Amino acid sequence: MLSLIVGITLIFLLISGCGQQQESQPSDSEQVPQQEAEEPIKIGVVVKALNSDFWKTVEAGAKAAGKDLGIEVEVLGPSAETAVSEQIDMIEDQITKRVSALAVAPSQPASAIPVFDQAKAAGIPVVLIDTDAQWDDKVSFVGTGNYNGGKQAGEFIAEKLGKGGKVVILRGAVGDPTHDERSNGAIEVLKEKGLEVIDIQPANSERGLGMTVMENMLQVHSDIQGMFATNDEMALGALRAIQAAGKEIITVGFDGSPDALKSIEEGELTASVAQNSFNIGYQGVVAAVKAVRGEAVDKRIDTGTKIISKDNVKEEQQKLKEILGQ
Repeated sequence: MLSLIVGITLIFLLISGCGQQQESQPSDSEQVPQQEAEEPIKIGVVVKALNSDFWKTVEAGAKAAGKDLGIEVEVLGPSAETAVSEQIDMIEDQITKRVSALAVAPSQPASAIPVFDQAKAAGIPVVLIDTDAQWDDKVSFVGTGNYNGGKQAGEFIAEKLGKGGKVVILRGAVGDPTHDERSNGAIEVLKEKGLEVIDIQPANSERGLGMTVMENMLQVHSDIQGMFATNDEMALGALRAIQAAGKEIITVGFDGSPDALKSIEEGELTASVAQNSFNIGYQGVVAAVKAVRGEAVDKRIDTGTKIISKDNVKEEQQKLKEILGQ
């Protein structure tokens, strides 16, 4: 009987111990801590304006990158490229919203540096797209080699006109280094080839102002043979003035916008230096996402340029239609 009682007691103690062990054993979810979900990445893209095909194509590239990478992308731009304060307010708003990173095309780089410093203080990486700035803390510059693009325009005009040709230049807003580089590249080549740059005037990247400035130039200079505008909007405006005056002038723009390509196809605008504007937006977002994830990013990413003329315009038009979903 004593042996039986001892045996029963031992069995009871064993069962009780196992029960306590099972009760203290953590569940599967407790054994392996749940990994916290990665915080959603949101990239704020602030361009110079959204009132031209060029910037709409940059926007399309940025949004395509967001879709491919599975992240949120918001593209913003002021009412005009000269609305510097409006653009800075937009950048500050993105910082307040705590975006993961910024991709910015600064209208006036020097004016934007204080707000870039604010982004750095908030731990927000900044990628510069289209227009570079003298700011050491940028992740990368993603954009066109504008000086080389200007040289391409100069070479094209020089080939068409030859030595002694007289050329005028319409440029973007004063203080914008993008337009400085484009005009300076063209001037260098034109002078080397023996052509004369007889006037340079700002038209603030606007079609209407491009027409007005060109009208004034034609009144002052009756012997203009070539015109280079540092964006297509100004070139198309200048073209109207040239047509109204009944002049035959070599006209070259810069951007390779859909309207410019259509004009080239119709035999009006002579050529445009095409940027890969889609790639500027796309690669700008890719670089920003890499920065957020702590991955290496090249300090300079050149998206390339090429001359579009009657010879290759149809091919380029087809590419743009696909990009813009037309």
